[in-house]
Amino acid sequence: MNKISVEVLLQTPTEEQFIELVERKGLGHPDSICDAIADSASLALCHEYKKNFGKILHHNLDKIMLVAGESHAEIGGGAVAQPMRIIFGDRATANYLNKHIDVENIVTKAAKVWLRRHLRFVNPDQHVIFQNEIKMGSPELTELFERVTVGANDTSAAVGFAPFSQTEKIVFTLENYLNSQTFKLLFPETGEDVKIMGLRRGRDLHLTVAIAFVSSLVLSHDFYFKRKKEIVSHLLQFLEPWQKQFENIKLEINTLDDPERGENGMYLTVLGISADGADSGQVGRGNRANGLITLNRPQSIEAHSGKNPFNHVGKIYSYFANHVAEKIYSEVKGVREVYVHLCSQIGKPIDRPLIASVKLLLMSEIVLDDVKEQVEKIFSVELSKILEFRETLL
Repeated sequence: MNKISVEVLLQTPTEEQFIELVERKGLGHPDSICDAIADSASLALCHEYKKNFGKILHHNLDKIMLVAGESHAEIGGGAVAQPMRIIFGDRATANYLNKHIDVENIVTKAAKVWLRRHLRFVNPDQHVIFQNEIKMGSPELTELFERVTVGANDTSAAVGFAPFSQTEKIVFTLENYLNSQTFKLLFPETGEDVKIMGLRRGRDLHLTVAIAFVSSLVLSHDFYFKRKKEIVSHLLQFLEPWQKQFENIKLEINTLDDPERGENGMYLTVLGISADGADSGQVGRGNRANGLITLNRPQSIEAHSGKNPFNHVGKIYSYFANHVAEKIYSEVKGVREVYVHLCSQIGKPIDRPLIASVKLLLMSEIVLDDVKEQVEKIFSVELSKILEFRETLL
């Protein structure tokens, strides 16, 4: 690896930029479902490989797609007319040392467990068709798992940053609350398909929230719009601790709604997710490794979900870059923002990236020489432990 690059960024800190946009796709968003199932399936395979062979074998399951079903939602009821379809793609080792691994059964079971655990109204045996298109990996990539030195599965770049801005913290926290047990007990008619777009203009914050309602629990037209108002009021109360950070916080829910259009003017779903009759999803279109889509920050387009945690740097570097950025920010005084870039070369050791770069926004009284040595040391120490870091992804 070349020497760790440390430089000063000459740009306006995120909190001081006039416009900031932050998005989070929630637990039941079609893209989030694909990401979660891809990771669940990969982890299930990892544990099966380790149980049988004492190590992880070649696999990548980051080509999963959810094809929306067909449903008919109506006030007080509704039905699923055509199930959703989840298509598993890409590669996984199904035979090793003359032993067969039932990849299809393992990934399907993992998907069903996740769906039952996280989506209250989805019965995977009834509402989902599973289609397996997973094939064996190429000999070259499979052979990487047999090497003594762990070679990168891809030439790939990733970026991480720290800290979150106030807008990023709010968007992240708010979606987690909307899908919490506490909120669902208060508003059981809300589904898991949530999406939040945060727009900060100066010190004014505008939150646009989409929440799928479960049609069988919506008692009437008036009930739906009454509950919407109650949810807005409740969420503004929930956000009160952040009020001092902004001059004004505005929150709107389901802005496509039109009270004059009856059932067609309400966001109703049968299963609490838009995938039951409207929106499809796929791995890689959802949140980045830090759980957000941050339009003011540099981002990698890597689909981290479903990639194996043994040697696929698209996953490992995506999480590791954020880990290092957070450590530098928390331990080095005088740093306002940290950006970490990593790039691998296929086949080369993952602990020796092609480039390891740190870009810093410093406080006005701090210069690069004040912090450079400490930053380099932190990065070097963490990089020396990256093989152990992989274990946290399991």
